Amino acid sequence: MNIEIRKVQTRQELKAFIRYNYEFYKGSPYSVPDLYEDMLSTFSREKNPAFEFCEADYFLAYRDGRIVGRVAAIINRRANETWQKQAVRFGWIDFEDDPEISRALIETVKTWGRERGMTELEGPLGFTDMDAEGMLIEGFEELSTMATTYNYPYYPQHMERLGLQKACDWVERKIYIPEGVPEKHQRIARVVSEKYGLRVRKLRSRKDAYRDNTAHRIFRLVNEAYAPLFGYSRMTERQIDQYVKTYIPILDLRMVTLVEDAAGEIVAVGISMPSMSRALQRARGRLFPFGWWHLLKALKWKRDEMLDLLLIAVHPDYQSKGVNALIFADLIPIYKQLGFKYAESNPELEINENVQKQWQYFDAVQHKRRRCYRENI
Repeated sequence: MNIEIRKVQTRQELKAFIRYNYEFYKGSPYSVPDLYEDMLSTFSREKNPAFEFCEADYFLAYRDGRIVGRVAAIINRRANETWQKQAVRFGWIDFEDDPEISRALIETVKTWGRERGMTELEGPLGFTDMDAEGMLIEGFEELSTMATTYNYPYYPQHMERLGLQKACDWVERKIYIPEGVPEKHQRIARVVSEKYGLRVRKLRSRKDAYRDNTAHRIFRLVNEAYAPLFGYSRMTERQIDQYVKTYIPILDLRMVTLVEDAAGEIVAVGISMPSMSRALQRARGRLFPFGWWHLLKALKWKRDEMLDLLLIAVHPDYQSKGVNALIFADLIPIYKQLGFKYAESNPELEINENVQKQWQYFDAVQHKRRRCYRENI
């Protein structure tokens, strides 16, 4: 085999690891590049708080001195402890259509994991659930989103050829914004509000978002709501601090809806934002010198017809009780006012019935599917 695998050890090699994806998908109309600066922070042991409980190394595959693939090997010890397993994750995997390359990358992660006592391989996964998850297996001619990654159609064929099996699937939907709030949603929203003493709260300003630790309480709610989901590891307070600093300043607060109980506790949240996919493509993964302008324009002045549903979280005590109807009854008129026609659901576990049921009253099309693979090693 003439494939050489090298561990990333210098900042220059890390830059090459990140830039490889940009070059590899440069001609694809469906791939959406991550911001280079964000990726540097994600892979930095000093800047990414996930390294409090994660271990990772990054590898590049070379042939004749040329980069032909990449992969990250990750151990999330917090997730392993939660789910009682010893799993090594592979993430950020890219490779040319050559079985020697994909085999070399996967075998490298297996060996790395075994050396650290791991007995199971799974992926593609990131450090945590806030990173992109899953390999695209359906929807190769659909535009990716800011929260997901794109891959060529031959990727899953390589995984199956290597003997990896399905661990779980996520599905994604394109949801058409209705002209008005569906009557069913209006009725459920009224009943739920009266029965449980719930009310919708809107954030009036950034200052309001920080008051009484509101922004932090949102992410703590996400911890409670997502705890039962595949491979989830609870965010630490340092991670929550980072997400608050990253996302609150860029959100259009009109597109954030909180549901509170009579005591003022947040029991549900819906967060969405204009699609940044086309703007990120124009920025080509760079904030500077002009990438910031494309992003700012997409956020403020020239919005896409598409919006991204970044997250919907409902406290376990209120799941399956129709609380989502309160969120959408508030957001649908706002979406129409802002000129949106469609929404991207982003990945949702296919076995999460509570999430899947919420779309039954909408005109929606499942147009993408992603898979996490696994293998005993």
